[in-house]
Amino acid sequence: MTRPASAGAPPLESARAAALTAMERAYAPYSQFRVGAALVGSDGSLFAGCNVENSAYPAGICAERSAVAAAVAGGVTQFDLLVIASEADDPTPPCGMCRQVLVEFAPRLEIVSYTKHGTHAAWNLAMLLPQPFTPAALTHHQ
Repeated sequence: MTRPASAGAPPLESARAAALTAMERAYAPYSQFRVGAALVGSDGSLFAGCNVENSAYPAGICAERSAVAAAVAGGVTQFDLLVIASEADDPTPPCGMCRQVLVEFAPRLEIVSYTKHGTHAAWNLAMLLPQPFTPAALTHHQ
């Protein structure tokens, strides 16, 4: 799902609504742990994703990476905000794999996680992934 943020609505409010909608659409028959995510691009665009599980467990994809894939397919690679919605009792940050994917595009990304009942927590990606592996690590001198 890609769309401009709702006219007049703050980016956090629009992203939270998109993440909750995506969470409801998640395909999680094995874990029963539905997650939705919404990325706000630096240009104000909004991209949502949800977790999609597979019976061959490693073949699934997290909501956060699903949103990144939608954004990149939409031509957006710079992000200001990630909002996560889950059915957990406590707000959940992105998993390690998602953190690594996110740092490629937005090392200082602001992240807000909501539970279905409205409890929330906020972090920035640098706090969650203090020593990331970045493209700079791929440079070498001969």
